[in-house]
Order: sequence, then C-alpha cells, then structure tokens
Amino acid sequence: MELDQLRYVVAVADTGNFTRAAERSHITQPSLSQQILNLESEVGHKLFHRLGRKAVLTEAGATFLERARKILFEVENAAKELSDHPSLDRRITVGAVPTIMPYLLAPVIAQCHEQHPNLEIYAREEFRSELVRGIIEGDLDLAVITLPLKDSRLSIEPLLTEQLLLVVGQSHAFASRKEISIADLAEETFVTMGDSSTLAAQIHGFFGDHNFTPKIGYRCAQVATLKLFVTMGLGISILPEVARLPDDRTRLTYLRLTGTAPTRELAIIRHLQRYQSRGAEQFLTLLRTHARAGSTVTI
Repeated sequence: MELDQLRYVVAVADTGNFTRAAERSHITQPSLSQQILNLESEVGHKLFHRLGRKAVLTEAGATFLERARKILFEVENAAKELSDHPSLDRRITVGAVPTIMPYLLAPVIAQCHEQHPNLEIYAREEFRSELVRGIIEGDLDLAVITLPLKDSRLSIEPLLTEQLLLVVGQSHAFASRKEISIADLAEETFVTMGDSSTLAAQIHGFFGDHNFTPKIGYRCAQVATLKLFVTMGLGISILPEVARLPDDRTRLTYLRLTGTAPTRELAIIRHLQRYQSRGAEQFLTLLRTHARAGSTVTI
C-alpha cells in the first residue's frame, strides 16, 4: 500500500469521478484507475461502485476513506514538524472571505512579511463554504470566516465581534445625521453583496427579524464595487466596521442604526488534526493583536 494510492482514493471520493480525480492528481486516468484496482486487490474489497462516469464509495470504501484521510494528515503533519526549523524557509496558506481579506488579513500579511521575512505566506480569498472545504481537505492552514459555524473536525476560535454600519454617499440626505432607524430606510434602494456572500445572508436575517424587506437595486461581487455604487449615489448599503477605510472619509459616511444594531462575529478556523507550524503560530499572534487593536474603532 502506497501513500499515493491513498491520495488517489481521496481524490476520487472528493470529485466523484475518475477523470477529474486524475486531473487533480496530475496523472493519467488509466494510471489512477489501475492504482486503485491494485489497492482494492490488496485490501480485498471494492472501494468504489463504477456507475458510468460516476464513482460512488462502497461501504468498505467509506470506512477506508476515513482511515486514509487520517493517515495522510498524520504524514503531512510529521513532514511539517520535521521541517519546521528556524533556519529553514517556512510556508503557510491562509484564507478569508471577500469582506475580510482586504481589510483584516492583508495588513497582517504585510506586517508578517516585515517581522518574519523567512515565512512564505500564500493567501486565498473565497466564499465561506470553499474556505471550510479547504481547511477540511488540508489545503489551508487557517482561515478567517464569519460565524455561526459548527463542524466537529474544526477548531473554531472567536476573533472579534464588529458592528455592521449603514453606509451612504456624502451627498445623500442621511450623510448629515448621526443615527438612522430602520423605518427611515423604507424608500431607499440598497446595494448589496451577492447571495453567495455570508454578509448578505446576515443582513437579510437582521432585517427579517425587524419585519423589514429592503429594496435591492444592485448586487456586487466585491466590496470595492459596492462602495463605488454608493459613492455615485445609486443606493445605500450596510458594511462591516472592518471595511471602513481612512480614504472613505472623502466620499462615504458611516452611520449606526438605532435600536438593536446588527453585528457579525469573526472566527479563526483550523483543522483539529493539523500540525500547527511555528510560522502559523507567528501569523496567528499578529492576527490576534491586530484584531484586538481594531475592535476599538469608533465612528
């Protein structure tokens, strides 16, 4: 039994298809299929039902997959622990959702490059579901996402709780006010993130709790685009406090909603079985410090 065979089993289970698994594993499909046949012969059980182009785990395959993932995690952890020496270059991969990466992680990455020049950092900006998958499959060392989240395979460390603020252009009638009530928003057009964004879901839930249905005029994939639409007077929006930048003062105004103001919780997620390298701990130390400093920001 070889480690590559275990990796091929995991790839087929994840993709549900021998061809896609071969592409992901950077080998030919016939070679991958033969390796899995050899493994099935060795363990004495079929691991997959071959249903046309679809590959489905057998009962034996599901049991084997769980063990294979654990073995691969332990092998990866052992290799990292052996190579995690101060004199060696180190590498970590971190992730965050689009409403967090540019505002919270990017400054920490820059600071980490200055303080720990031997630490090589790779970053991925993805939606939350992709980040969770990346942590579970071992592609990411850590990620910062929004709560709630429950998964017994993950370490979930609360990082900070921040306000969600109303944002308007400086020519908007609300710009001269300090606070706005939900009732004031009835005739306003909103600019929001797309439905795949957890921020959009949180805002929708908050308004639903207050029996308010916002009039959505525009949906954006990036916060920068959303801010541009608001600056141009095409609508108003709600953004997390961390997304408020010093340059915004010349074109945007941030306001609190009266009553029960919306908030969101951010957390660091890691795999419980993943070895935490010295580089990851150095990054986490800076991230926690940065988050504590930013949590006192006021309007």
